[in-house]
Amino acid sequence: MEAFGHIKGTAEMNVITRRREELLMYMPPLTQGKEKLEAYWQPQLQAASAKPLRGARNRTEDDFFPGTEVYRVSYEGYDDTPLHGWFMVPPVRSSDKLPCIVIYPGYTSDSGYPDKHASWLLQGFCVFAVDVRGQGGETGNRLQADSGQSKGWITQGIADGGTPYYLAVLIDALRAIEFAAEQPEVDPARIVAAGASQGGGLALGAAALSGMGREAAAAGTPPSFTPVRAVLADIPNLCHLDYAIMHSTGSMTEAARYLNRYPDRLPDVLCNLARFDMMNLACCIKAPVLMSVGWKDTVCPPETVYAAYNRIHAVKAIRDYPFAGHEVPSYHSLERMRFLQKHL
Repeated sequence: MEAFGHIKGTAEMNVITRRREELLMYMPPLTQGKEKLEAYWQPQLQAASAKPLRGARNRTEDDFFPGTEVYRVSYEGYDDTPLHGWFMVPPVRSSDKLPCIVIYPGYTSDSGYPDKHASWLLQGFCVFAVDVRGQGGETGNRLQADSGQSKGWITQGIADGGTPYYLAVLIDALRAIEFAAEQPEVDPARIVAAGASQGGGLALGAAALSGMGREAAAAGTPPSFTPVRAVLADIPNLCHLDYAIMHSTGSMTEAARYLNRYPDRLPDVLCNLARFDMMNLACCIKAPVLMSVGWKDTVCPPETVYAAYNRIHAVKAIRDYPFAGHEVPSYHSLERMRFLQKHL
C-alpha cells in the first residue's frame, strides 16, 4: 500500500484502504443544479466583468529579499470595497512573463507578510497574496446588512434579502485573478489559484466561476474571464455545506448557531449556501486540480472534501493524509511542486 493519495486496493483490504474507497464513491445529491446556478451567477459575473478593477500597487522600501520586488496592492471588490494584498516578483526571471500564484487565506486570517510566501518566489513564481473582506488583514467590508447575524461573517445577508457574504467574497476572489492577469510581469496563461481551508474553497470557486464565464463567452454571451491554469486546494472549506452545518466544528457552526435562533429560515439559508457550495460548482472547473484532505479533520471533514472532488470533471488528483486533522503536512509541499511542474 502506498499512502498519500496513491492507496491501492488489495484482496484483503485494511481499514485505511476501505475508507479511501468509501470516500471515492461518496456522491451525495447536488443541492442545486447547474441551470439554477447559472441563472444566479451569470448576472453577477456580468456585473463583475463590467466593473473596472481600479487596481494600484506601490513598491515597498523594505528589502525583504535581495532582488525581489514587493508591492502593497489594492483593488476594488464586489461592492467597491478596497481589497488589499501583496504582489511580489521573484529576483530571478527565466522569461519576460512569469507564472503567478494567487493565494487566498484561511478563515479569519489574512495575506500575511512577504516572508510567508518565500518558497513560491524561490520557485520562480510571482505571488499575489490577498485578504478576505472583513477578516484579518487590512481590508474592510462595505456590504449592507438588513438584519443581525451570528458571531463571525458568513451569516451576513444569508437569509434576509441582503447580499450574502460569500457572494461578495467569491466575486472578490475572481477579481484577484483578473488583477494578477493585468500585471506586466505575469503570463496570464499561467495563473494558479491556491489556498487552504477557506482559501482552498475560494481557489476552487475562482476556477469554477472563471470556467462558467468561459462557457458563457463560448456560447456568445459575455462575460469572459481569465482562465485559471491550475488549482491547489488544500483541506478546502465551502464544500458540501448542508453536511458541514451538521458536522463541522469550524466556520459552519456560525450558520448552525444562526439557524438555532431562526429555525424557520432553514430553507432560505440552505438555498443560499447551495449557490456557494463547491460540490455544486465543481462541474464548472476546467483547470487541473490538486486537493489534499485530512481524515481526522473536524473543520473540513473528509466527506465534504470528497463530495466536491468527486464532482470535478477536469484533470484532478487528491492526496489523503489519514492521520492529519485540519492541517497541511509539510510533505504536501513536494506534491504541490510536482503537480505544478507537470501542469505548467
